[in-house]
Parts: sequence; C-alpha cells; structure tokens
Amino acid sequence: MGYDIERFVGYVNEGLLCCICRDVLEDPLQAPCEHAFCTACIHGWLVHHNNCPEDRQALDMSVLRHLYRYMKNDLNRLQLHCKNGERGCEMVCSLESIDRHERECEYSQIPCSNAGCPVQIERRNLDSHLAVCEYRSRECPNGCGYTILRAEDTQHNCVAELRTELELLRSEMICRVEEAKHEMESRLDSQRRHMVQKESLLQNEIEELKYRTKRKTRQGGDGSAVMRMWTWT
Repeated sequence: MGYDIERFVGYVNEGLLCCICRDVLEDPLQAPCEHAFCTACIHGWLVHHNNCPEDRQALDMSVLRHLYRYMKNDLNRLQLHCKNGERGCEMVCSLESIDRHERECEYSQIPCSNAGCPVQIERRNLDSHLAVCEYRSRECPNGCGYTILRAEDTQHNCVAELRTELELLRSEMICRVEEAKHEMESRLDSQRRHMVQKESLLQNEIEELKYRTKRKTRQGGDGSAVMRMWTWT
C-alpha cells in the first residue's frame, strides 16, 4: 500500500499515484506501458491477473522496472507530515527522509525494553515508564546481590536465594572436581601404558643381548679347541 495522500503538503502529480491503491507510490515499480504501482500492490495484483490493472495490456513480474530517474526525484521531493501527527508530532519533511525521521520520532510507539512487559509507549515517555514499570529489575535492597523484579518483591527471600546460589556453586565445583579426576586418571592410564610398552621393549633388548653374548661365547670356545689340535700335531 502507498502513502496516504492526505499526509502530503500541496499538489501531488497524478503520475506519482499508484494505479491500484490510488495513494502516493511506495517502493514503486513501472510497467512497459508506463503505469506505476506500489511494489506490494502490483505483486498482489499479478497473483490473480496477468495484465496491467489500468489498460489491461499483458503484464508479468519479469518486465517491471524501477521508475524513471526524473519521476523518482519528483517523488522524493514531495513533502508530507509525520505519521505520528495525531499524537502531536508537527514534523514535515521530504518523502526521501520520512522513514529515517519516523524511526527516531519521539512520538513513535515503541515496546517497553523490560523483558515480559507488554506495554507500547511513545519514545518520549519511555524513561518515565521504566521508572515505574512492574517488570523492571533492581538489586535486592537487603544486600544479597540478587536481581529481582518489582512483581517478585513480596516473594523474594534472601536466605533461600543464597542457599540456591550456594547449591549451584557446590554442584558446579563437584562437576569440575570430577572432570579433573577423570582427566588425571586418563593421563595416568596413558603413562602406565607407555611404561608397559617401554618395559617390553627393554626386555626384548635384554634378551637379544643375552642371545648375542651366548653366541660369541660358543664361537670363542670352538676356536680354542682347534688351536689345541694344531699344537699336538
């Protein structure tokens, strides 16, 4: 849908009106026949039709184009009132800058920033609302450090909250100790396996050395016997 023509100051050229909603073009597209439409309007039209709503010429989404530059410039220069005029905003600005103004307008309705609060309030009144909002949070005045909502004031119990916090810390500490224990056991198992492998390798080397020593001893004994035979001869 386009911008309500009643918001505009002065005369608005007929060529800058949507051929479907008859309001001032919003995010406009133009057909080859030069008729212009709001993007949302022409999209909705072409779901059920395949022609231009103005002259009935064949039309589909693929041939739609942006406005000519001179038409776009004329559109952007139009002056209009802020949509929050009924709430008191007196701002009049160009169509090109109206969206930026309305996003920041002090009269715009915005949601309360407190989680769970359903209130919609004008931006200029937000601070005063937050000061009394039932969903605002604050630190416990008794010093327990717990953050509470105004609606929970009567139910807040410092001792109970601190006990709960202590139990949470205790559970977290137990989990950390268990994790450290499992990690240490895993490291010890790994070291134990490494030592067993090392012992096995050393044992094999010892056996190999014993075997070589025996062979050398036997070879040395056979050589002495031969020498004695030659001596007797």
